[in-house]
Amino acid sequence: MNVIISVNPKAGRCSSLLRAEELLERLNTKGFQTELLTDLEEVSLKSNQLFAEGRLRALVGVGGDGTAATLVNNTVQGTPITLLPAGTANLISKHFRIGSTPAKLADIIENGKLITLDAGKVTFNNINKSDSTDQNSADKNTTERLFLVMMSCGFDADIVNRVHARREERYRTGHKNGAHISYLSYIKPILSSICNYRYNKIKVEQLINNEYVTVDNNSKWAFIFNLNRYGWGLPLAPFAKGNDGKLDHVTFRGGSIVCGVIYTTLAQCFSSHRFLATAKLGQAEKYRISADSNSNIPFQLDGDPAGFLPANIEIIKDRFTLLAANNLKRIN
Repeated sequence: MNVIISVNPKAGRCSSLLRAEELLERLNTKGFQTELLTDLEEVSLKSNQLFAEGRLRALVGVGGDGTAATLVNNTVQGTPITLLPAGTANLISKHFRIGSTPAKLADIIENGKLITLDAGKVTFNNINKSDSTDQNSADKNTTERLFLVMMSCGFDADIVNRVHARREERYRTGHKNGAHISYLSYIKPILSSICNYRYNKIKVEQLINNEYVTVDNNSKWAFIFNLNRYGWGLPLAPFAKGNDGKLDHVTFRGGSIVCGVIYTTLAQCFSSHRFLATAKLGQAEKYRISADSNSNIPFQLDGDPAGFLPANIEIIKDRFTLLAANNLKRIN
C-alpha cells in the first residue's frame, strides 16, 4: 500500500508538480500511504527498502522516458515503476497507454498489472575526446547506464546536448518554469545543429557467434532500439519488441539534413525507409559503436545526453518492471 512519487525539482512549480500533488491526494483517498519526494537518492533508498519489504505498490516518475530510465538505473531489478507523463515525447506512456491524468493513473496504481520488459545497457568512458586525459583516467571514468527505449548517435544526440545545456542554464538563472521544456524548446538547438554538426563516420558492430561483425563502417546516423518508437512515435525500428531479448539497430549513410528529412518521411510511410540501400536494420544481443579517432560524436539515451563514442551496448533481460493498465493487451 506504499507509493513513492518522484518529482524532478528542476522542473519548477509548473503543471507537472501540480498534477503530482493531485495524484498524491487521490491515492491517499484510496487508502495508499503516499510520499512525494524530490531528492533522487532518497527516492532510491526508500523505494528499494519498501520493495525489499514487500510493501511497495509503485514508484511513480513524474516526467518522460528519461525519468523512467533514471528511476530504473537507481533501483533494484523488479521495482514496480509507472509514470505520470510530463515529458516531451512520453514514448513509454503512449506505447503502453498509461493514463495521462492523475485520475487515470490513480486507477492504474490501484487496479493495474505488472509487465516485465528488457532494457539496454551501455558501457562507455565518461569523457570527451577533446579533454586531455590519459588511458588510466579514461579507465577510471568507465560508466554503465541503462536505457528503456533507444540509444542514438550523431545529429539528434547533438541536439539533445544543446537542449540540455539550455535547460541547465534556465535552472541556474532561476527561470520561473525551471528546467521545464516543450517541443518549442528544440527549435533553436535544431537550427544550431543544422548549421554546425559535422556528419562524421560511425562504425557499428554486432555480436554474432561470439564474434563482432561489422554492420556498417560508414554510417552517419546510428540507432539502437529496445522499443519500436522514436521522437513523436516514428517507427524507425518496426520489428523491435521490448521483451524479446534482442536490441534492434538502424543505420543510415546519408550525411546531411536533407537525407534526415527523407529518412524521416519514409519511416512515417509504413517504415519504408528499411528498403533503402543506404539503410541497414537488424537485431542482436550485443553491439559496439565507435567513431574515427579524431571525431567527437555524442550519443543520447531515452532523450537525455549520455556521453561520447565509443560505447558497448547489450540487452539486459527482464530488467524493467512496469505497472500498466490491467486491460493492456499489447506489450509490444
